[in-house]
Amino acid sequence: MAHITDIHGHGPSLSERVAMLRDGLAHRAAKRKAYRKTYDELSRVSDRDLADMGIHRSMIPGIAQQAADEV
Repeated sequence: MAHITDIHGHGPSLSERVAMLRDGLAHRAAKRKAYRKTYDELSRVSDRDLADMGIHRSMIPGIAQQAADEV
């Protein structure tokens, strides 16, 4: 009786999984960078200038998240 051993999985190879992990981490880093940049820039703006733009200081995290989501 003959047996066949399948040594190849049906999913991505190890190198493909590592590449996907690397790409995912790079994407998360880019999103985090966009969030921090937006948050930091808006945090430095005075309350008066924020009000002129129609932004309350409590809105800064949400605006920064929107900027990160666009990456």
